[in-house]
Amino acid sequence: MMNDAQRLTEYQRGLAESRRHKLRYRLDLPVFAALHHKFLKPRPSGRGERLEPLDLKLRIWYTVLVKRAFRFRFYPTEEQSVELNRTFGCVRVVWNQTLAERHKTYSTTGKGISYPETDKNLTALKRTPEYNFLSEVSSVPLQQTLRHQAVAFTNFFAKRARYPRFKSRFEKQSATYTGRGFTFRDGNVKLAKMKEPLDVRWSRDVPKDQMPSSVTVSRDATNRWHVSLLFDDDIEPFPWSGNDIGIDLGLKSFAVLSDGTVIDHPNLLRKKEKRLARYQRIMAKRVKGSNRRKKAKQKVARTHASIKDSRKDFLHKTSTDIVRQYDVIAVEDLAVKNMVRNHKLAKSISDSGWGEFRSQLEYKAEWYGKTFVVVDRFYPSSKTCSECGYLLKELSLGTRRWTCPSCRTLHDRDMNAAKNIIAEGHSALRRNSGEARGADVRHMGETPVLSAMKREPIRAGGSG
Repeated sequence: MMNDAQRLTEYQRGLAESRRHKLRYRLDLPVFAALHHKFLKPRPSGRGERLEPLDLKLRIWYTVLVKRAFRFRFYPTEEQSVELNRTFGCVRVVWNQTLAERHKTYSTTGKGISYPETDKNLTALKRTPEYNFLSEVSSVPLQQTLRHQAVAFTNFFAKRARYPRFKSRFEKQSATYTGRGFTFRDGNVKLAKMKEPLDVRWSRDVPKDQMPSSVTVSRDATNRWHVSLLFDDDIEPFPWSGNDIGIDLGLKSFAVLSDGTVIDHPNLLRKKEKRLARYQRIMAKRVKGSNRRKKAKQKVARTHASIKDSRKDFLHKTSTDIVRQYDVIAVEDLAVKNMVRNHKLAKSISDSGWGEFRSQLEYKAEWYGKTFVVVDRFYPSSKTCSECGYLLKELSLGTRRWTCPSCRTLHDRDMNAAKNIIAEGHSALRRNSGEARGADVRHMGETPVLSAMKREPIRAGGSG
């Protein structure tokens, strides 16, 4: 069995060979990043981008091949709008009919339905007089709907997602085209059953000389149309900076970093809460089905969309900046679903978007060659002294500062937690250096508490 140094040598040799022949190298990037974290150290330079190998002398550059979606606004013509709305309706019917058939089969036989069986059921459904309108739209989005539902059930049984639900015409609508369901030439996207290409507003560049593997068209509650193109994209990882960081997420401040950086909370929902409440009161007073209620509903939807877009923009900018600046990123595994059960804090927790922020850090760290570590949620990061390792018995949520009884150090609660999180992250990487897989380093289980000074913990009531 190869040791870590030999494994890193093999990766570097493969990368150098692929670079010499101008080929893409499918790199197991998390393993490579974990090995580099073990063997490389920063070397001062004018740009701060160089790394000096300790045991190896080969310097390499590489790109990572990933699936990446590019999303744009587009403005359909009247004819395209009618065709897409008809397609959305057919997609919704196929999803709901297939889901109902799954429920019926399981209740009578106790067995599920496979994808080939749902495909046969769709063919039979199209031949019935009641649903012959399904043949009027492209068959590609209907087939993709069956695949999406099969994947949804796979994720549900793997406990990665909730149980699939029936679709409503009042929610966001979407349809996915693959293969022969679309054409992409000279920057124009043309869908099946349409005479003209979509009027897309290209706000950024897409990979050149490549065909998207799929095109997804969607319409949200505010009647905004979007098209998402999925490409195989070559991403060049960010240069290593030699800096590691621990992140403590909170409500007072969105995040506190172990190097002293404090990221203020945007409080996006709170800022527009009064306006949203006023629009909701107006909508509640309108007669259901009236035009005035539809207009009031649009105002509520636009306010929600504005909050959602602002939150997504903030999370993307913050996560990208962190991944660019730091090599190892450690965060705490927060049980957000359990935390929102506290009705006094539920609105603030939901407004923070912690789950989405963690997901963005995870996939961006994998894309850009950084290491992402998740520290166990039961690790007492706030109650442990980052200087001497003393562990308090209790620490109330309202206590923002506390003094260590052992070393008399005055701690800011969030800053102390961030320092302990990165220390535990380093500990996890050392314990798993032979099998660490970047984003897969998580849920380390019951492990000894290590302080930021790499000392053994001193528990309350013990010596020290």
